[in-house]
Amino acid sequence: MSNQIGLEAAVDATAEFLNKAVKPVLVAGPKLRAPKAQQAFVELADACGYPVAVMPSGKGLFPERHPQFIGTYWGAVSTSFCGEISQPTHVFFGPIFNDYSSVGYSLLIKKEKAVIVQPNRVTIGDGPSFGWVFMADFLTALARKLKKNSTALENHRRIHVPPGVPLKSEINEPLRSMLSGETAVIAESGDSWFNCQKLRLPENCGYEFQMQYGSIGWSVGATLGHARATKEKRAIACIGDGSFQVTAQDISTMIRCGQRSIIFLINNGGYTIEVEIHDGPYNVIKNWNYTGLVDAIHNGEGKCWTTKVRTEEELVEAIATVMGDQKISLCFLEVQVHKDYTSKELLEWGSRVAAANSRPPNPQ
Repeated sequence: MSNQIGLEAAVDATAEFLNKAVKPVLVAGPKLRAPKAQQAFVELADACGYPVAVMPSGKGLFPERHPQFIGTYWGAVSTSFCGEISQPTHVFFGPIFNDYSSVGYSLLIKKEKAVIVQPNRVTIGDGPSFGWVFMADFLTALARKLKKNSTALENHRRIHVPPGVPLKSEINEPLRSMLSGETAVIAESGDSWFNCQKLRLPENCGYEFQMQYGSIGWSVGATLGHARATKEKRAIACIGDGSFQVTAQDISTMIRCGQRSIIFLINNGGYTIEVEIHDGPYNVIKNWNYTGLVDAIHNGEGKCWTTKVRTEEELVEAIATVMGDQKISLCFLEVQVHKDYTSKELLEWGSRVAAANSRPPNPQ
């Protein structure tokens, strides 16, 4: 339970700060989940009328069909028009700021114009910080104090240009048709980070995204664990070939447990995200026969279906099989793409992170 005096002081100070702001924007971070504050956050957004963005690792914590949702706030690689609102006041809920989430510490945030709400602490600009104030309590109380302000949302709508018809080469377009409230997306570290951020999630569609350490290979075990813990949802994992080689053996347990996850193995012959941060021969890996490996692990025991995909037509056909005849099987799709198939967001992100991480030490 929150300290009542601290809670009231934090709410009053934050309301005074935000009610004076011209263009406040709410930003959901990954620490919104643990305090079970998601519903209170939605209610706050409804009450105040501010636009709502998510940090990359906060994707899925706010309904993306909500009229105030504007996309992913990720510095230079934000969703188009999400970061263009001029001189906003950011209100972060449960953020984690590191070199990856801040794109090499390049977020355009002014501390004096930001409110940071962590699970048990509220900090307002350069001013006061209130401890032992729990997030869900704070959100509920703040919603009753804020004045309606849609200025930033109107600003976004004026500059926003809706996306056009997707290009034939857009690999995640067929994936959108698979998503529902009964699925969950698992995005591996690498270019899947950026491609999966572009997916517009339907209501109650899960989303798992590990950014704190950028652990290569984490998603194979995460897919196993998610399917085990959330049996009502079918996990859809997007995993690079380099990442998969680190933890491939978890496929065996998935088959043994009768899981029906869908794994898209993106085979481009190397560690593409590492190429963009620091290139070298160590980023080229030994190519495997990935479907052959999974077939060997399957060994005729349990339900498992594999296929290789080389064209968009083959991908569409494979997805139809996955969602139809093989809907109760573990499905493994090896999607073969060119080694230079890279999102523009990864190119931008990689160059900025490389510059930040290779800088000389900051003398203290």
